Amino acid sequence: MKRTRIISRTFETIFGVIGSIIGIFSGSFLIFIESLGHAHTPFLGVVAIIASLLGIVSSYYVNKNSEIAGVGFIIATMFVIVGSDYINVLSASFLLIAGISALFRK
Repeated sequence: MKRTRIISRTFETIFGVIGSIIGIFSGSFLIFIESLGHAHTPFLGVVAIIASLLGIVSSYYVNKNSEIAGVGFIIATMFVIVGSDYINVLSASFLLIAGISALFRK
């Protein structure tokens, strides 16, 4: 009988949720700035929010299939960086750490 070792994915889940929440707030901030007329980036704020929602979905699936969740985290990281215009670097770093950890931790 083969023994399987169960790995706790709490680290990836926490980092993914924190990064996603920060991403949602900063995307909302970009939309708010646009409503004041200071910037022309409401689409980029929406992209950052959608990418952060992908991060939350990946946090949910990290215990079921960590490889797919890791790819989801990394895709969310790329879109958060593109969508937030360097405001969301903290969120992107949290999501990137969660993605790399989900992919390579055995």
